[in-house]
Amino acid sequence: MGYAKTAMLMAAMTALFMGVGWLMGGTGGAVIALVVAAAMNAFTWWNSDQMVLRMHNAQPLGAGDRSGLHALTAELARNAGLPVPKVYLIDTPQPNAFATGRNPDNAAVAMTTGLLRTLSREELAGVIAHELAHIRNHDTAIMTVTATFAGAISMLANFALFFGGSRERMGLIGTLLMMFLAPLAAALVQMAISRTREYAADKAGAEICGQPLWLASALEKIAGGAARIDNHAAERNPATAHMFIINPLHAHRHDNLFATHPATENRVAALRAMAGRGSVPRLRRAAPAARGPWS
Repeated sequence: MGYAKTAMLMAAMTALFMGVGWLMGGTGGAVIALVVAAAMNAFTWWNSDQMVLRMHNAQPLGAGDRSGLHALTAELARNAGLPVPKVYLIDTPQPNAFATGRNPDNAAVAMTTGLLRTLSREELAGVIAHELAHIRNHDTAIMTVTATFAGAISMLANFALFFGGSRERMGLIGTLLMMFLAPLAAALVQMAISRTREYAADKAGAEICGQPLWLASALEKIAGGAARIDNHAAERNPATAHMFIINPLHAHRHDNLFATHPATENRVAALRAMAGRGSVPRLRRAAPAARGPWS
């Protein structure tokens, strides 16, 4: 269900981008807009992981790190049938995590120090499994391209006010409306794609670690921490908020159009229902179930 909806939303984003280009310069403007989008996405495709990691000052962890975080990630990656991604640590007290990269062979998982201090080993395994699911589903590439489209549409909409072609087609009032409505529509599409992919990654992540309740418990703790603790790097770079497992900026209580993530309580309920049905195939073996806080 997720892939068909994502494809439709991406098609809508592309049409919106070309529509803004047409309003600015007719058929030629639409073609130019498409070429610009292709160039931006090509650059983003090859550089997205390092761009995002630098924004959040993420530091790499080697295979022999003392925390054992890399080893746990490697074990879960084997469960998922994936190459082991690069593992990064972000020094911020807010518990959170995200994945990035253009494909499973060039992927990275980043976790905050606050996450390691907040979660047990089982809960941490659930979070890593969720991020690995994003990588396996190629969500990291989809979300990066979508974010690029949204930014480009906002830029074009602002430029449209200064081009006569758009005013001739729509008039000044219509152009002003487009300046506000086009970026808004792009943001709505971006958010809808993000919400769709989060539910799919929760389900696949539960299958990878073998325990839906580990992820459910982690989501509750992360949501609580994110609501209380600021993430200054995310505040400076709000366009990356949709990449995190829980919105690092502001919590939304409902699955409304303006939420970048589904409501945490809805995600937790779905995972608990999954555990209650006993319908979780263990791909190989669940992550080790050590007790106590992660440190």
